[in-house]
Amino acid sequence: MTRFRLDDLAIDVPRQRVERDGLPLDVSGLSFRLLEYLLEQGQRVVGFDELIERVWAPAVVNEETVTQRVRLLRQALGDDGRNPRYLRSVRGRGYQLCAMPSRVDESRADAKPRRFALRGVVLACIALGLLAAAIVGSKQRSTDARPASPPSALLQRAAYYAGIGQRDDNERAIALYRQRLQEAPDDREAMIGLSRAFSADACLYNGDAAQLDRAQAMAERVIAADSRNAAAHVALGYSYDCRGRIDDALRGYERALSLEPSNDAARASAAYLYERRGRLADALAANLAVRDPSRARFLPIQIAGNLDLLGYTAAAESRYRRSFQLYPDNVFSNLAWPAFLMRHGRNAEAQAALDEAMTRGTDHAGLQLLAAELAWLRGDRDAARAAAARAVALRPQGSFPRTVESMLAPVRPPAAALHARAESLRAGLREGSDPVDGLDAALLLETAGDRDAGLAALSQAIAAGYRDAAYLRASPLFAGLRRSPRFGEAVAAVDAAVAREREAVRTRKLDVTAGP
Repeated sequence: MTRFRLDDLAIDVPRQRVERDGLPLDVSGLSFRLLEYLLEQGQRVVGFDELIERVWAPAVVNEETVTQRVRLLRQALGDDGRNPRYLRSVRGRGYQLCAMPSRVDESRADAKPRRFALRGVVLACIALGLLAAAIVGSKQRSTDARPASPPSALLQRAAYYAGIGQRDDNERAIALYRQRLQEAPDDREAMIGLSRAFSADACLYNGDAAQLDRAQAMAERVIAADSRNAAAHVALGYSYDCRGRIDDALRGYERALSLEPSNDAARASAAYLYERRGRLADALAANLAVRDPSRARFLPIQIAGNLDLLGYTAAAESRYRRSFQLYPDNVFSNLAWPAFLMRHGRNAEAQAALDEAMTRGTDHAGLQLLAAELAWLRGDRDAARAAAARAVALRPQGSFPRTVESMLAPVRPPAAALHARAESLRAGLREGSDPVDGLDAALLLETAGDRDAGLAALSQAIAAGYRDAAYLRASPLFAGLRRSPRFGEAVAAVDAAVAREREAVRTRKLDVTAGP
């Protein structure tokens, strides 16, 4: 008996399907597993520790993770936590179903759906077998026909934690990869995994920038031993990517694709950098060509970003909103949605979304900078200064947070120091760094009182590929530069470049409605 009724919901456990009035609801993965476990408990109150042990294990998570997943389940069911219909919170104890679920007697169920479900399971098993064979074959080819060895348990656990996408789990992955390398110093898979985890620590979780040196060294060590190892080139590209060295990162990703054209992680990473270089049509084409979205963690946000810059605002909005709902533990989902709202002048909505994002345990310098901008827009300079200071504390090695802090400071730093930092950023931009460095330099020069030089730096960023005209028009950071007629000329250059990219999208017949 593996079918349930819960109020007006029909739940088919083997098919992982939830329906209301015959229409399917989007409940899958961990949300479905949580619902299934609660159904098995009837109306018993289920505590946090029990849910963690029975639903999340062997992963180690906290109560906030459970709370976030319950929120996602409620959203998928159309439930309201303040007036629940299906699942209620029991303060200090856990969660309880609002009604007693009933089991459906399958002996009375129509036989045809059961045969169909069984056929689906068989086909799924065949498909999984073929996929496993393909993966094994790929791994055997990539090791120059050496005898395959059984995977290390440490390596499996490390990869599991690295894939969760949270800081604590990434730290666990680093520790496990290091343990594996202690017992097998030449394990290339462990070195590649450790390289990626080092980069993620610095790039995603506000870690020490020195981790990027370690990440680069680890990837280069594998490449020195096996120059055709595509995963190592991806890891090397990622270490450059996190430094803002876009051209070097692109070389790594494109080299990986030349060695392994089916490498979706490399393709999605290259797509992200195509966007940074202003190649919006190339970015969208690459993102849409990803065959396995699970291999590209930020793919929905990347496609939304492409569409937003290209002017397909409604299509971008639906993707940003959905990503924000479905991935509360993804820092970039948490940042992308309120940032989109601010760029389009919807500041009250942006603040509400940011307030929710701040409760999700994914604090990041970008979130704090957005908080500073929104506070500045509503005239609260004290709150803006406090948020900028938190951004600097989270990412002390970053230039942009310090620039925003300088702009908001009651006493500005010496003009000579601001000029020196700006020139260093512009020199890096000439050598292939992120176009955002040009924006950073423009703001430093405006703060130093040299508006003409600031506008020249902004034009340099645009020439290097910066294409977010909406942000330039909306952010309070550029209020001073917007007073110059030359600012309008700079933004017009962005609009013209985007128009060319939009025409390329039409010429290539890219489907702007496709993608996750």
